[in-house]
Amino acid sequence: MLPSAAPTAAPVGKNTAKDDDAPTAEPLELDEVIKLLEDPSWDTSKDRLLFLLGKLLKRFQNGFLLKNLAEVFKVLSLCADKTTDHPEYIPVMCDILQICGLPFLKEKSSDEVKYAAVVKESLSQMGCLMRVPSAKIRLQTCTSIIMCFRQPKHKCCVNGLRLTSPGYKMQMLEQCGIAETLVLSLALLEGQLEVKLRVLHALQMLSMASEVNCRLILKAQGASKMCSIMNEQDPSGQLLFRASEVLWNLLEKGNKEEVTSQLSSLDCILSFKEAFLNQLLNGFRQYDLQLRNDLLVIISLIAENPKAPLIESGLAKELISSFTFPEIKSQNPLLHSFKLSFNYEDYEMKKLLFNIIVVMLNDPCALPLFREGKVLLALFYHMNPNKKLEKCSWSTVQQEELQLQALATLVSVAPLLLDDYMSFQGNTRLLLLLEWCGEQADGYFGQGHCFHGTGGRGTKKAQLRYCLRLLRTMASLANETLNQNLCDQGAITQLLGIIMQVEVTYEQDAVTLEITSNIQLILSALCDDNLHRKELFGSDGVEMTIYFLKNSAGKFYSGLGHNKLIITTVDCVWYVNVCIKHQSSLVALFHIDVMLKNILFLLWRSCIVGCYTTEDLFLGKGGIFLLLDLLESSPRSMQSMVLGTVLELCDNPKTRSHISAWRGLAGHTAAGLLVQLWKEEERELGVKRDQLGGIIDTKKPILSAYQDKDPESQAPLPADKPSAAVLDVMENLRAKIYSIFCKIGFEDLPGLTAADYVTIAIIRKYLDFKVGEVWDEITRELEAEEVRPISPDVVALESIAKATEDKVKMAALEQADLLEQQRQQDLHKEQLLYSEIKFNHKQQELAAKSWEDFLARTSNYKILLESRKNQEASIESSKTEIKDDGSIFHPTQIAGLHVTNFCGRVITVDSTPTHLTGGPLANTDLALERVPIRGGAPQRLTNPQTDSVPVR
Repeated sequence: MLPSAAPTAAPVGKNTAKDDDAPTAEPLELDEVIKLLEDPSWDTSKDRLLFLLGKLLKRFQNGFLLKNLAEVFKVLSLCADKTTDHPEYIPVMCDILQICGLPFLKEKSSDEVKYAAVVKESLSQMGCLMRVPSAKIRLQTCTSIIMCFRQPKHKCCVNGLRLTSPGYKMQMLEQCGIAETLVLSLALLEGQLEVKLRVLHALQMLSMASEVNCRLILKAQGASKMCSIMNEQDPSGQLLFRASEVLWNLLEKGNKEEVTSQLSSLDCILSFKEAFLNQLLNGFRQYDLQLRNDLLVIISLIAENPKAPLIESGLAKELISSFTFPEIKSQNPLLHSFKLSFNYEDYEMKKLLFNIIVVMLNDPCALPLFREGKVLLALFYHMNPNKKLEKCSWSTVQQEELQLQALATLVSVAPLLLDDYMSFQGNTRLLLLLEWCGEQADGYFGQGHCFHGTGGRGTKKAQLRYCLRLLRTMASLANETLNQNLCDQGAITQLLGIIMQVEVTYEQDAVTLEITSNIQLILSALCDDNLHRKELFGSDGVEMTIYFLKNSAGKFYSGLGHNKLIITTVDCVWYVNVCIKHQSSLVALFHIDVMLKNILFLLWRSCIVGCYTTEDLFLGKGGIFLLLDLLESSPRSMQSMVLGTVLELCDNPKTRSHISAWRGLAGHTAAGLLVQLWKEEERELGVKRDQLGGIIDTKKPILSAYQDKDPESQAPLPADKPSAAVLDVMENLRAKIYSIFCKIGFEDLPGLTAADYVTIAIIRKYLDFKVGEVWDEITRELEAEEVRPISPDVVALESIAKATEDKVKMAALEQADLLEQQRQQDLHKEQLLYSEIKFNHKQQELAAKSWEDFLARTSNYKILLESRKNQEASIESSKTEIKDDGSIFHPTQIAGLHVTNFCGRVITVDSTPTHLTGGPLANTDLALERVPIRGGAPQRLTNPQTDSVPVR
């Protein structure tokens, strides 16, 4: 008879034994063992059977061959049927199962694929051995499964054979479905704690290995079965640990929704409640505290399911009591003996409870428990920066992280507990915290280690960020009592001081942008539709707005993220306006972080527009110029908001002069910019226009492409749904551009071309065209509904259609006249240009002829004399002959002057006669030298009268 345990497996490695020791069995030996087990008279050959089994085990001590697995597991199955009456086969089965835990062996590389079906069937039979009512067999079965995950990762040779690949056995375990079998076997293990722990260990390894095993465990309701056994009596505490580890693996690698669905039953939650309270009140070792925190994480995941009965089970109340301890004195008798040790595990538990409080908000029924447990007061306690550190309390770093997490939690909790917020003086607490954040010389240095402390290391930026986020959430509720309380405490002035301090103190990053944006949103919510608060906003607020308009407009493409924030949240800002006006949901408010959009919101119906004092200050500081600069450079998603802001400011009579004086980067005017935007908008909408911007279709002058192709425009619409024509007004820029032109006028606009005036002819008639479009929709809807109006209504509809078409034709004629005038002007300019060219050519010809004449005179003496005579004749002819008997006339020619050469370098002049001058000289030759009029080499000249020597 064999011993109770199989011999220890030999080390895996190269074996130098003879071929007789190779782990291969003769088919006759396995067949003989199977034949003896199937023989009805096997009792007579029991000794021989045990001998053969021992021989086979010795031969297979290094692992089973893939090709022998079918026979080996058939032997196991036959032995399992006989263990009830013959327990001596139990040790043999355990020895075989122990060898099954070793890597399988193969003779060829193709054996893994060839025998894959046999391996899956064999491993499936090994899982079915859990039905054998023997603790040893069950333990060894689970141990063999666990050993499959401890295979050597390298391929070795065993007696000339090779090991299967490392992942082969785990892959076969997945495909055979042994994980599901083990879960189902838990029902057979009542009272067998050791076996149950081993099964859980095996399930832990299987669930950690792959998603397939997790899916099989969930298929057998493994998550709920883990809850049903986690609180069973176990002195070692291993049962709760193993069950929680399996649940962890299922949540990480399995279907999270399926896991939470199984764990959301009342029985499972009661089991979690019992396990958590037991660990909370009785656990003192670090192992127990870590296990308590693991249970809290699983509970928080369950709480995300709004159908989970946390309140009905009483678990929610216990969690709230644990959260408010020790800040709030609890009446819960279970917590009277509970004390925090303020170690790291207790700190982690506190943070997990913060998270659970936020998750429990999914169930509105939890709010009465929050009020009863004074959750808001406990959060305010953590928020207070001036509380003194006790001897046994959190460290400075931990206290900072809890403070930030309390602020982040209040953002979700405080809007739902508004009465508690007001009764606990929440506004005062927030403004005091805001004041503390603005103090720079108190020696506080933020650590910035936690998630909420990002960007706040060495400063109070993180506290300021979450304080403003909470204040923004509360102000955006549009509760007049709350907002009035904030304004009475000087919130507007305080916020204006902080926003400029932040801009100067902190560097520009995402956190700073969020802080600035939140302050602007708070100011918008406080000043909205309240003239007195807009006056409090005053000059300091206008200065702040101008400052950010100047600095932010130039950062669209700076790489700091301004452009991305502006483009991705443009719709949110419009929705902010809607939410505040209608006091609706705050969900959209939690994702607004756009600085420049918030500035525009400050302008539009919030802090500036509507108060003439602030409007005049804004205009006087060039605010409208900055808005138009922003309109010129902003993306299309921003243009609607900017145009709306400009339109609102146009109600101020001083705005028009500012708009007229503005000039863009390319020198174009505001009217030119608006016309350009109109053209781009119509191009985007697919409106039909000719090359010069004229009207093509007189029946559809402003109809967009999506209106023309939309089948719903032809179908009847319900009364509460706007038609396509009305939606077109709300969804594009044309209505705002038309309204601005109505404010600034359509005539005498500087900087416009004829093509621009062609477009203005359409803009001027936009309202008439839109009215006709609406009436046309009404007519088509009546036809679609087969409703015939009464005769006067038919006449009225026809008259409206005819009048609209006439207006379109008049606009088209006006466009044609403008184009014709432009054509005539272009033709006139062309003629002037040709005349100028002709005149220039004539001047060039005259200049050339003059040069030729000059050359002729200088090169031919006869021509020079002839030219001289002509000149003298011309002079004489130009003189007027006036005869006066009492007048004495003198000749204009000086007597004795004789010029021999006009262009020579030497000119000889005879002196004036002595009887005229009275001088002593009578005949003096003067030689004068001058620079020649034309270039050339000096020439030798001779005076024909005196024959004097020429001078160079």
